[in-house]
Amino acid sequence: MKTDIEIAQANVMQPIAQVASDLGLTEDDFDLYGKYKAKLTIKKLRELQAAGQKGKLVLVTAITPTPAGEGKSTVSIALADGMRKIGKKSILALREPSLGPCFGIKGGACGGGYAQIVPMEDINLHFTGDIHAISMANNLIAALIDNHIHQGNQLNIDPRTITWKRCVDLNDRALRDIVIGLGGATEGIPREDGFNIAVASEIMAIICLSKSLTDLKDRLNKIVIAKTYAKETVTLGQLGVTGAVAALLKDAIRPNLVQTLEHTPAFVHGGPFANIAHGCNSLNATTCALALGDYVVTEAGFAADLGAEKFLDIKCRVGGLKPSAVVLVATVRALKMHGGVAKADLATPNVDALMKGFCNLKTHVENLHKYGIPVVVAVNRFITDSAEENEALIKACAEIGAKAVLCEGWEHGGEGTKDLAAAVCDICDKGESNYKPLYPLEMSLEDKINTIAKEIYRADSVEFSAAAKKRLKEFTDLGYGNLPICCAKTQNSISHEKTWTGAPSGYAFPIRDVRLYAGAGFIVPLAGEIMTMPGLPKAPAALNIDVDDDGVITGLF
Repeated sequence: MKTDIEIAQANVMQPIAQVASDLGLTEDDFDLYGKYKAKLTIKKLRELQAAGQKGKLVLVTAITPTPAGEGKSTVSIALADGMRKIGKKSILALREPSLGPCFGIKGGACGGGYAQIVPMEDINLHFTGDIHAISMANNLIAALIDNHIHQGNQLNIDPRTITWKRCVDLNDRALRDIVIGLGGATEGIPREDGFNIAVASEIMAIICLSKSLTDLKDRLNKIVIAKTYAKETVTLGQLGVTGAVAALLKDAIRPNLVQTLEHTPAFVHGGPFANIAHGCNSLNATTCALALGDYVVTEAGFAADLGAEKFLDIKCRVGGLKPSAVVLVATVRALKMHGGVAKADLATPNVDALMKGFCNLKTHVENLHKYGIPVVVAVNRFITDSAEENEALIKACAEIGAKAVLCEGWEHGGEGTKDLAAAVCDICDKGESNYKPLYPLEMSLEDKINTIAKEIYRADSVEFSAAAKKRLKEFTDLGYGNLPICCAKTQNSISHEKTWTGAPSGYAFPIRDVRLYAGAGFIVPLAGEIMTMPGLPKAPAALNIDVDDDGVITGLF
C-alpha cells in the first residue's frame, strides 16, 4: 500500500496557471511561486472582494478528535472533488499547515490517501513563506519593544507588563518561559519573556481576518503590547512602527492557490490552531473562493466545539459570511474510543461501544443546530469498520435529525464522496440555513464566556480565577467589552479536561486567565492547562523524515 507522500509524488499535477485559467483568472491576476503554486495579486483580491458571495459556503468540522483519527481535511478535500464529479463548480478554502505538527505528532495537513492537496511536501513545509513572514513580523515587534526600552523608554513602558511574546513555528517547550537581556548593560534590559508557536501569534489571527493592507495596519495599530508605569495601555501604534511590520506582511495577506490530486482549485491560506487561536483559514481566501465558485468547502480546526464555534461566532461575523450547511466528520473508530474501547481493540466490531460513544456526535450535532444551519454527518469509512457498525451509526444519526452518508474519499478520492457531495449540494440548494451567532456582541464578556461554556461545552457553571475576573473588568473598562470570545482549551474533550471523553456535562468550567487580542478583535480566555507553545512527543515525526540527493522527501505524512 502506498503512503500518502508516495501517492502525492506519483500524481501528475496541472500547471497552476491552467488551474487558475479554469477559474477565469488571467496571468495578470496572480504571481507564480514555481510551476504549481501561485498567489493572487492585491488588485485581483480587491476585485473578488467587490464581486461578493456568489457561491454557497459549506463548513466541514468533526467530532472530538481521538488517537484513532477522524480525517477532517481528507473529507474536506474529497468532498470538493466529489462535487466536481457530479458536475458542480467547487473550490476548496483550507488552512496552511504549521511546521510544529509536521515534525511533531500530528503530521501535516494536506489530507490523505487519494484525497490530498498538492504539492504536498511544499505545502507542509515552507509553502510560499507566509508563516515565516508572520514569525518575522511578530519578532520584529518584540525586538522594537525591547529596543525602545533600551534606548530611553520614552513611552514609559513597564517591562513587567509586556504581553507581546516572541514566536517560532516549531514545538519547543524549552522556550515557553525564558529570561532575555542577560550579559550586561549593552545587551538590553533583563526581563522574563517567552515564545508562542507562530500559528498562535496575534499576527496570524490578524492576517486571517484582515481584508486589505489598510485593514491590516489598522489592526496592527490596535495591538496592546504593554502598560506604562502609570498603568495605561501601550499599543503598537504608539511605537510608530506599524508601516515596517506591514511591509513584512504585504505578500502574506494574499491568498495562495494550489490544487487537489484531481485538480480541484484550492485556496490554502492562513493557519491558526483552533485550540489556542481561532482555527480558520483566511477570510480573504474564503471570500475569493466564494466569488469564483458555486460551492466552497472550508474547514475549521479540531472539533465543532472549537473550530466550528469560532468560525461561526468570529469569522462569519467579521466577514459577513452565511454558511449554507455544515458537514460533521465522524468515524466508527473514534466513536468506539469515546465509548471506552482501547485503540488496540478498535478493529473488533463493537456496536454497543459505538452507541455509547455516539453521545459525542449527538452533542456536536445539537450544538451546531443552535446556529440555525443544517448538518450532514460524513461517516469517514475505515477498512476495519463492519457493515453492522456503519448501519447502526447512520440509523442513530437519522434518529437525531441528521442525515449521515458513508464517505470513502481516502480510498477513492472524489469518486468515493459523490453521495456525500450530492447530499450536501441538495441541502445547500434548498436554502434552509438560517445562520445566527450563538450570542450578541453586546452581552458582557463574562456572560459570553458563560454562554459558550454552558451551550457548547455543556458545563453547569464557570469558575473564574481572581486574575481572570480582574482582567475581564479591566478589558471592559478599556472599551473591549463588545469583542467576541476565542476560548483556548484542550481539543481532546468537549470540556476543559483532556481525559474526559464522550459528552461530559455537569461540571465547572475553569478560566484561569484571560488575554486581549485587540488587533485581531477578540478576547482569549484560557481554560485548564492549555499551552500556547506545544512540546514534542517522545518519538517525533521528525525521526522519520529524510531527503535524498535528488531532493525527494520521504517520511512526511
